[in-house]
Amino acid sequence: MRLDPPVPAPERIGFLLLPRFAMVAFFSAIEPLRIANRIRGKTLFAWDVISRDGEPVTASNGMTLAAGCAMAEAPAVPSLAVCASFEPEACLDEALLDWLRERATSGCVLGGMDTGCFALAAAGLLDDQTVTLHWECLPEFRARFPRVDAVESLYEVTPEGFSCAGGSAAIDMSLDLIRRRHGDELAQRVRDQLIHDQGRLPASRQRDPAAPPDPALQRAIALMEANLESPLGIRELAAELDLSWRRLDRLFARHLGTSPQRAYLARRLDHAHRLLRETRHSVMDIALACGFASASSFTRAFRRRHGVSPSEWRQRP
Repeated sequence: MRLDPPVPAPERIGFLLLPRFAMVAFFSAIEPLRIANRIRGKTLFAWDVISRDGEPVTASNGMTLAAGCAMAEAPAVPSLAVCASFEPEACLDEALLDWLRERATSGCVLGGMDTGCFALAAAGLLDDQTVTLHWECLPEFRARFPRVDAVESLYEVTPEGFSCAGGSAAIDMSLDLIRRRHGDELAQRVRDQLIHDQGRLPASRQRDPAAPPDPALQRAIALMEANLESPLGIRELAAELDLSWRRLDRLFARHLGTSPQRAYLARRLDHAHRLLRETRHSVMDIALACGFASASSFTRAFRRRHGVSPSEWRQRP
């Protein structure tokens, strides 16, 4: 899915499946390419499915998918996508990271699907690049890899690499590849086969939440989301918005039925909930990442919200 066309045809793409990868993203990337081949009546695209050891890989939905080869036997391909989802760093070690670095050194253009950019960033391959990944993981990724420009778009394709947010965004990325290589007419025919909305652009946001009607309230929530690790005081938040704290309080009460303090705490706890589910960081590290001064204060707030402690929640089957 590199920006420049490789030679010769057909264009080969490698897909490295990490444990608990997102199957919907993987198939969403493959299906447009398969349909393009069928419509043209020849193989425009081919793909290699790779796993660590050549054995089947279990996806996040519990289903297993056979791999065509192990990393050690994988053929040289112009492009390689790392497919991941939950706990993207759980299976990373130096052997895998070295393999990714070797591929990059050999001229292969690397990309990440869903949370695959965690592996590429851990290998030091994304510094100063613009990438995207699933919106739920963006705060954690930005905290872990501050030298990478992580944005909430559907997909990114640059001379250095490619990435997509997962889910149906992989369809958009593959359709873009078909359009760039073989023209608008074929891309549209594939889109029609997929019954896929044609209004989505690369920079389209991944989600379209119901925005609060008041622009000042929208800015307040955006400031909260941008300062989860080091929360602003409510008076400080109001000053940033050029509002009185009483005006800010009335805005939240009128439109959301809550106070700014409770709304801010809810966002921090939602972020903590995601980190507990998707990472193996300690409770203390998660507490600090969500703006709590201690594990005990985090535990008290989490228990009031969910009825159990963070450790108890994580141990649930």
